[in-house]
Amino acid sequence: MKKILFCLMALMGVMTASAQQKVEKNDAQVAINNIMTRTSIRQYTNEPVSKSDIETMLRAGMAAPTAVNRQPWHFVAVTDKAKLAELAGARGMIKQAGVAIVVCGNMEKALPGKAQAYWVQDCSAATENILLAANALGLGAVWTGCYPMDDRVAEVSKALKLPENIVPMCVIAIGHPAERPQAKDKWKPENVSYNEFGKTAE
Repeated sequence: MKKILFCLMALMGVMTASAQQKVEKNDAQVAINNIMTRTSIRQYTNEPVSKSDIETMLRAGMAAPTAVNRQPWHFVAVTDKAKLAELAGARGMIKQAGVAIVVCGNMEKALPGKAQAYWVQDCSAATENILLAANALGLGAVWTGCYPMDDRVAEVSKALKLPENIVPMCVIAIGHPAERPQAKDKWKPENVSYNEFGKTAE
């Protein structure tokens, strides 16, 4: 009897491990699908973006990797329609958006010297996290650049009354999508080398 019970317990352990592995595989596939289906959305409905969704996206942004964990970012979430119109300029999609998240670098938190430039990489990683979170929430979003274009940096800084140490890197327009473009397949094996430049996989 003890032997049978032991075998049953062992079998249950295998089944539990197998089920756990299946759940983890499913979670991985969901994450990969979210990356592969993300695409730029420039047309939005009039439905507002909820405060909880905005916070979820901001939390995702702050979960990004950052050099020496300096977290040299500051985010400005803009929902006011007049302010969105002021930010838009030639970028009409920002005017339509339910929210614009302006991803900025805080130069007081950036690394010293030449390493200061890492703030752009850190804020870029945060931006991609926000875009992926928006897609996961069923929202549409598009990354519009500011830095290093001086005129755009000046326009956004003026509209948001940013202090000198806060540099806007980009404006992410976000809303409920009014269009469903197909995500582009950007996989190109010729853009990949293995071990040395120009070497293909063996």
